[in-house]
Amino acid sequence: MDDLVVVETVPTVTEASLICGILRNVGIRCLDRSTNFSAGANDGWPSGGWREVVVRGEDADEAREVLAAQRADPRARN
Repeated sequence: MDDLVVVETVPTVTEASLICGILRNVGIRCLDRSTNFSAGANDGWPSGGWREVVVRGEDADEAREVLAAQRADPRARN
């Protein structure tokens, strides 16, 4: 993936995984990565801390729309 864009920042790996799952269900490739906020989180353990959910630049607008729709009606299927 080149030209990655952050579409969401969340405090846990679990939340980042859920968001990526929502995006993947509509065909948007994504990944999560540690943020600078995570520096020192969990005293060096590899998990935990703030995560950025990133998508390709060309998918960023659609990803934000999908996430906004999910927040507006969590029961809706995309």
